[in-house]
Amino acid sequence: MKALIFEGPGKKSLQERDIPAVQNPTDAIVRVAKTTICGTDLHILKGDVPTCTPGRVLGHEGVGVVEQAGAGVTQFKKGDHVLISCISSCGKCEYCRRGIYSHCTTGGWILGNTIDGMQAEYVRIPHADTSLYPIPDGADEDALVMLSDILPTGFECGVLNGRVQPGASVAIVGAGPVGLAALLTAQFYSPAELIVIDLDENRLEAAKRFGATKTVKATGEEAKRQLLQLTENKGVDTAIEAVGIPATFELCQEIVAAGGVIANIGVHGVKADLHLETLWSHNIAITTRLVDTVTTPMLLKTVRSGKIDPKKLITHRFKLDAILDAYETFSKASDTRALKVIIEVD
Repeated sequence: MKALIFEGPGKKSLQERDIPAVQNPTDAIVRVAKTTICGTDLHILKGDVPTCTPGRVLGHEGVGVVEQAGAGVTQFKKGDHVLISCISSCGKCEYCRRGIYSHCTTGGWILGNTIDGMQAEYVRIPHADTSLYPIPDGADEDALVMLSDILPTGFECGVLNGRVQPGASVAIVGAGPVGLAALLTAQFYSPAELIVIDLDENRLEAAKRFGATKTVKATGEEAKRQLLQLTENKGVDTAIEAVGIPATFELCQEIVAAGGVIANIGVHGVKADLHLETLWSHNIAITTRLVDTVTTPMLLKTVRSGKIDPKKLITHRFKLDAILDAYETFSKASDTRALKVIIEVD
């Protein structure tokens, strides 16, 4: 089969690999139909994720068709169309019982990280019964690719961890795909203000289309000045960090209001300063989280009902043979205006 291989920081190639086989009774082999590229894949290529070692097949998002189900798989059979979660969960360990699937003792974020992932023609899915979701007949599979990772990530790590409330003010720092996913799902709670901060005019225009009440095209002190001006010098109730660099995390500290929450989504490859000398008395909370995908069933219902349309995050389409071009396009989003790319495998 064809597969996109991580060869070390800054290096990747499309190679031929053996089709994966069932290793445990609870495994399923899925023929991948559509996958995508995540910002986390770019972090891997930068060397920010040391758990992902050279030789790994990248990718942790996609939909496909079950090709083979292990003897212990009871919920799925050959031919079933499935949504593949970016998080694998056994459903039985201490963490899974607490709903923290990302820390499953035999799963978590392993696809495209510690085991081979989905940017390939086939993928092995451990704990298939609790890591796959059936795709209803007639569902838009392009839209459902967005439910593998970015939509639950924006919702769980940004909106839920950020304690977004009706009438609240929210700033999302970073208008990339996951920041826009947070923007889409924050509207479930009817905040009064949804302010998106970024330097990319195209992404800010997308944010306006997706429901932002205001946008700020600035960084650093200028972004802080504009944000405080928009909030009567109070700051925001929720500041969502959706980039993963020190400057944006520190900006969130400067714009959060007293009693507010900083919700970190971004993948941080280097340290960021925490300014307790100014924050210690402000009654704020800082939250971090790796997506657990516990909200995926609910999000599936909202997408099916038309309450939310993640398909509008998709800007480009490629075939698997052109996945290197897809990476080039996705990594140069400011030039290509890329948000999410769909890679068609079959």
